[in-house]
Amino acid sequence: MSFASKLFGSMKPHALNKEGYPAYTRPVEEQYLQMLLTNTMHNTFYADQQELLDHAAELHQQMALEQPEFMAKALVYARGEGFMRLQPLFGLAVLSGTRPDLFAKVFMKVVQIPSDLSDFLTILQGLGRGEGGRAVKRQVNLFLSGISEYWALKYNGRGRGYSLGDAIATAHPKPTDLKQQALFRYLRGQEANLMLLPQVEAMEKLKQAVTAEEQIEWIERGKLPYSAVTGAIKPSREVWKAILYQMPTFALLRHLNALQRSGILDDQRNLDYVVKRIVDRQGLRKARILPFRFATAFRQVQQPELRDALREAVDLTFDNLPDMEGRTAIFLDISGSMQGDYLEIGSIFALALYKKTQGKSLFWLFDTEVADAKPSRRDSILGQAERIQARGGTDTGAPVRKLLEQHIKVDQVIIITDEQQNSGSPFYQQLKLYRKKVNPDVKAFVVDIAPYRHAMVPEQDDQTYYVYGWSDTVLSYIAQSVQGYSSMTKQLADMEI
Repeated sequence: MSFASKLFGSMKPHALNKEGYPAYTRPVEEQYLQMLLTNTMHNTFYADQQELLDHAAELHQQMALEQPEFMAKALVYARGEGFMRLQPLFGLAVLSGTRPDLFAKVFMKVVQIPSDLSDFLTILQGLGRGEGGRAVKRQVNLFLSGISEYWALKYNGRGRGYSLGDAIATAHPKPTDLKQQALFRYLRGQEANLMLLPQVEAMEKLKQAVTAEEQIEWIERGKLPYSAVTGAIKPSREVWKAILYQMPTFALLRHLNALQRSGILDDQRNLDYVVKRIVDRQGLRKARILPFRFATAFRQVQQPELRDALREAVDLTFDNLPDMEGRTAIFLDISGSMQGDYLEIGSIFALALYKKTQGKSLFWLFDTEVADAKPSRRDSILGQAERIQARGGTDTGAPVRKLLEQHIKVDQVIIITDEQQNSGSPFYQQLKLYRKKVNPDVKAFVVDIAPYRHAMVPEQDDQTYYVYGWSDTVLSYIAQSVQGYSSMTKQLADMEI
């Protein structure tokens, strides 16, 4: 075999995608990062829940055995920057069985709130690991030592799987004072001195309250978290009004429909308050909400003021991203397999990118054909995303082929897709032709928003970057990479934990 054959033989597609079309296999580190940042284990167009779960388990086990240090960093990144929960917790449970030292190092960065702890322990049991051993108990003890009354009420988890009481029974933490002793006893369902726990006492009184006035009195006296209140009683309009003013930003977003149905937003003062919270730049940054959550709320509400606020909120979410230098071609896959969340996420990302190019870009939609999306820098991202609809098959090479035919020179190509080519010419084939005939230095970014394992581009191409995930971190990475940053996996490998 000649040197050229050895060097370039692996550049040929050596796998098939979900449509049976030739594809590539990316390095396991990229497969793992992709899975962590896009696999929520809900059914997708091509894979059901069990297939996604099996795929995740296989990758977690492989990484724990072969690259545990990279795995630990990826879990922290996915939880902290990718805003994902279940997959990082799954990986943490696997890591605890192979590298307890690394597990201990990242535990508190992945398990951030009590519901994380409950899910982590549930996963451990599902893996047949029982209580997880000494290393797990030590970390669980450390976490439980920081449990507050507020957390105990908001996240006790009773009736929804592994509760905080179950965690206490498992780890046997030693209380540091009488108040913590009372709190642990309460969480385990044992008799406790509630005089030491004023918030807990208020919650128990709320459950016994008969009138709305009594309920509101205990809610306000105990400063009870909205989730505990809605779990304990069925809120009336008056109660919704009482808890409205202490709901976190994400909770407001999730409950907009319920608040609207309750009628309390018919009061202009309440509506003004909600709108102000939704468009608060600092509050949005602190809440770290995935952009598609705004789109979900946007579909559910009808009040014009709320819809305008949600439009503004999405624009604010991306407002702090750096501008994109050079001329950019943005291609959004609108094929049938993108229907639903993928197209919603992809549309928001594409429009946010378009706005950050300061008009020095083109934005095309493609299935087996290519169409100009006719974007506007002035119209809202959500308003424009709402108009983009899925259709047809997938020809990932079509938009690059159009660039080539029209001899349009761009500095970077960004394609947002689930990568399930089923017709036409492959993206990478057309990209190589474009580099040969138009611009040899063009950078390409493949934004993969699906958990499928096969890829459109071989790993040997150092001018093409794979980007995974659903948070605005995706767009930050692209903007940085345009300025010369390394690959996503390289940045992660260099990260300190």
